[in-house]
Amino acid sequence: MNLDEELMQDAQEDAAAVAYIQKHLPQELQEQYDEETLYYFLDLIIEYYTESGILDAQPDKDGYVEIDEEAIADYLAKKAKKEHMGDFSAEDLLFVVQAHMDFEEEQNQD
Repeated sequence: MNLDEELMQDAQEDAAAVAYIQKHLPQELQEQYDEETLYYFLDLIIEYYTESGILDAQPDKDGYVEIDEEAIADYLAKKAKKEHMGDFSAEDLLFVVQAHMDFEEEQNQD
């Protein structure tokens, strides 16, 4: 796969993830998190995975890596505030993190 094809595939996967997250958020949060905001948080989730070392963690005997969803939500809230993107509660962002993880799990089952 060449670079253009890879970039197109990544963009399609991101669009699918954002659509999935929007669909699976509670109704009151669907109105609060527009597409642009969800793309921003999707980028931050990937940034968190990269910087936290989760991607290098060794799976347990069942093949799972423990991921602290609340830590990710806290990271998103702090980073968004620091970058002047808004004042989002970690409690609300937990729904975004969980929806993203559900999306990834469904993708890995296909």
